[in-house]
Amino acid sequence: MQKQLINDMKAAMKAGEKSRLSCIRMLRAAMKDKEIELGHALDDAEAMAVVSKLVKQRNDAAKQYADADRSDLQEQELTEAAVFQTYLPEPLSDDELAVIIDQAISDADASSMRDMGKVMGIVKSKAEGRADMGKVSGIIKSRLG
Repeated sequence: MQKQLINDMKAAMKAGEKSRLSCIRMLRAAMKDKEIELGHALDDAEAMAVVSKLVKQRNDAAKQYADADRSDLQEQELTEAAVFQTYLPEPLSDDELAVIIDQAISDADASSMRDMGKVMGIVKSKAEGRADMGKVSGIIKSRLG
C-alpha cells in the first residue's frame, strides 16, 4: 500500500490536486505513526485498520458539523473520507454481511448476548475494513437478543 500511496501522491502533485495530496499525506503520516507505535512495518490488515479509523473519524466529524449547521466543514470532512475510502476494499453488501454474521453465530454456537464477544471476534476477522463494526454489532445484538 505504501508504494500505491507514493505513486498517488506523485500523481496528485502533478495534477495539482491539493486536497487529494493533503489527504494522502495525512494517511501516510497516520500509517507512520502506527508503525512507530507497533515497532514494525504495517501488514495489509494493520494498514486497512488505519484507513478504516480515518474514514470513521471523518464521517463522525462530518455528522457533528452537520448537527452544528457547518456545511462547509462537513463537506471538507466528507471529501477527505471519500479519498481515504478509495484505499479500502469494496464494502460488503447487506446480504453478504448477513451471511457472515449468520455463519459466525453458528460457528460460535452462540445463543445469548453472553456470546456477543465470540461472534464479534469471528465477524471482525472476516469483515474488518469492509463493514461498519457499529452496524455489525447492532445486527448481532438483534439476532442474539
